[in-house]
Amino acid sequence: MNADACVPEIEIAGVTKQYGNAQTVLESIDLIVAKQEFLGIIGPSGCGKSTILKLIAGLAIPNSGTIRVDGMTPQNARETISFVFQDATLLPWRTVKENIGLGLELERIPKNRRENEIAALLELVGLKNVARAYPRELSGGMKMRVSIARALATNPRLMLLDEPFAALDEMSRDHLNEEILRLRAEQNWTAVFVTHSVSEAVFLSDRIVVLAPNPGRIHAEFRVELPAPRTSAIRNSREFDAIVARVSHTLRETLRP
Repeated sequence: MNADACVPEIEIAGVTKQYGNAQTVLESIDLIVAKQEFLGIIGPSGCGKSTILKLIAGLAIPNSGTIRVDGMTPQNARETISFVFQDATLLPWRTVKENIGLGLELERIPKNRRENEIAALLELVGLKNVARAYPRELSGGMKMRVSIARALATNPRLMLLDEPFAALDEMSRDHLNEEILRLRAEQNWTAVFVTHSVSEAVFLSDRIVVLAPNPGRIHAEFRVELPAPRTSAIRNSREFDAIVARVSHTLRETLRP
């Protein structure tokens, strides 16, 4: 067995985060994410879901505790991490193709190699026919595909996704959920996915962490035992409904005084 396989992708130990003199956002968070695991994080607004992603990415520093990503500090692991935000954050003056290739340009990848990688990504996310379009010409779902392709361009080992489909209609959201799982199966990255949608968390995740607020802390965890590959038909199964019901009930518990 490869020795690296024994190292978790993410190790969070005793992490507390407070911004200035404000109320503590997260308190005593202990969490391990295995390599190639898809972890969903849900919880009420203000419980620190997005803060966990920022801490993992090294965009915020914990007040106490430690975080390791692939055995490194988040700052040293940044080249292995990609972050997909709720807003697609595309540059309006750049075409789809140019937006996808931004990270490759910043890494000074040679033009020929860059062109080949962008072409492969356009094919992967189904945007080959709009490569020369500008963001203003795209639907919300297409913009998010561009954002995901841009994140994948740097061949990440870890994808952090902060409610990327929250603004989309249900049909687009469900379709992109299926696309995310397809891309992950092809590229074998680890994912930490924040969402307010219980059904989305259940469909995507190998494991779900439920956070409670004031301060943010881990309230419960669920292993999602559903067959793979997960298709749209799973959403109509009794097993899926049963897990959604259990997680929803637990989420409501976090709001009780």
